[in-house]
Amino acid sequence: MARKIKPLSDTDCRNAKSRDKDYSLFDGGGLFLLIKASGTKSWRFKFTKPNGKSGLTAFGDYPALSLAEARAKREEARGLLAVGVDPIENKRQAKLDAEYDRTSSFEAISREWHAKNAAKWSAAHARNILARLEAYVFPAIGRQPVTNLKTRDLLAPLRKIEENGTLEVAGRVRQHISGVMRYAVQTGLIDSNPAGDLSGALEAPILVHRASLPLERVPELMQRLDAYRGRILTALALRFTLLTFVRSSELRFMCWNEIDADRATWTIPASRELIEGVAHSHRGAKMKEQHIVPLSRQALTVLEAIRPLTGRFDLVFAGDHDAAKPMSENTVNAALRRMGYDTKTEVCGHGFRAMACTALTEAGLWDRDVVERQMSHKERNSVRVAYTHKVEFLEQRRLMMQWWADWLDANHGQFIPPHEFAGKVGNVVSLRAGKAA
Repeated sequence: MARKIKPLSDTDCRNAKSRDKDYSLFDGGGLFLLIKASGTKSWRFKFTKPNGKSGLTAFGDYPALSLAEARAKREEARGLLAVGVDPIENKRQAKLDAEYDRTSSFEAISREWHAKNAAKWSAAHARNILARLEAYVFPAIGRQPVTNLKTRDLLAPLRKIEENGTLEVAGRVRQHISGVMRYAVQTGLIDSNPAGDLSGALEAPILVHRASLPLERVPELMQRLDAYRGRILTALALRFTLLTFVRSSELRFMCWNEIDADRATWTIPASRELIEGVAHSHRGAKMKEQHIVPLSRQALTVLEAIRPLTGRFDLVFAGDHDAAKPMSENTVNAALRRMGYDTKTEVCGHGFRAMACTALTEAGLWDRDVVERQMSHKERNSVRVAYTHKVEFLEQRRLMMQWWADWLDANHGQFIPPHEFAGKVGNVVSLRAGKAA
C-alpha cells in the first residue's frame, strides 16, 4: 500500500533549510520541492510518460513560484498526461512556437521588409514608413504572427486612423501593410495576401486642389505684381515662379551654378547637397530625376535683376537673415496675401502650375507629352513611359516657355484667351513645326 503523503504548507516551504546534501519535500501527486545544498529551492514534477518511461521536469524556483502556483502547474501537467501528451515535449514545443511567433510576428516581418526595401527609398521616406508602422500598426497587431492575421485584423488599426480624420495617412499605412503582407507571401510564410481585400474599405480622402486664378484674371495678377512694393527679392521670386511655374522646393533651393545663361536653361538636379538645419534641402526635382527648365527672355531678365542681390552666394533666393539658407517656404504665398489674394481659395504659388498648364493646353500648339514634360509630371502609363521617359522635347519646350512669357506680357492690359494669342503670334508657324517634330 502506497505511503500517504501529507501535503506541504507554505510554512514548510519557507522554513526548509539547506543541508550538506540535496533533499526533497514531497507534496503528493508527483510534485516535490528540491532543497539544494546551495540554498536554492526548486519545484520538480515526477511522472510517467505516455510511453511508460519515467519523466522529470522543473517548474521553477520557490518563492518566485509559490506553492499554489506549483500545484496549478502539476494539475496542468497531469491534464496533459491524461490525454497522452508528454508535458516535457509540450513545453519544448511551446518554446518553439513562441520563438516562431516572435520571428514571424507582423512587427518582425515589417522590420525585415523595411530593411530589404530601404535602399531604394530616400532616407526620409524610409523613416516615415517605419514611424507610421510604429505609431499606428505595431501597438495593435505587431505581436501577432502574420499567419494568424485576417483582413479584419489588418483593417482594425486603419479604422482608428480613419476615425481621427487623417484619411491620407490611413491610405499610406494601408499601402505599407499591403507591402509587408506581400513580402510574407513572397517569403513563404503565408499563401495569399489578406491585405488585398482592404482596397475600397477606407473612406477616400477629399482631393484638395491648390488655388489658382481663372485665366480671365491674369491681367489683374500682372497689374498687382507690377504694383507690389514689398522686398525686391520677393517680388522677383514671384515673377520667376510665375514664368517657370516650378514647385516651391525647386525654386527655394535653386543655386546659381544650376543656371546656364548661354543656353538659357536651368537644370534642376535629382537631389542637392544638404543644407544643415534646413528641412528637405536635399530635394531636387520632384520626380527625383534631373529636370531642365528652358528660360524665356523674361526669366533671364529676372535672374539678371537678382544677380546683384544674391549672385555672391550659392542660393539664388537666399534668406534675408542668413544667406546660406533659402527664403522661407511661405514667402511667395505671403506676398500673394499682401497683394490681396486668399491663398486658400483664390491663388497660391503652386497654383501658377495649374494656370500655366491650362493656358498651354488651351493654346493648342503643343502635344500633351511636351506640356507634361515641362510640368515634370510622372507618367503613370507603363507603356507610354517606356517610350517617352528619356525624351526631353527641349526645343519644343523652349518655344513653349517663351510663348507663355509673351502671353503673360500681352495680358497686362486686357485678357487675351490663349487660343487667340496662339493665332496672333508671329512665330506660330515655327511653333506648329515644333509640335510636329
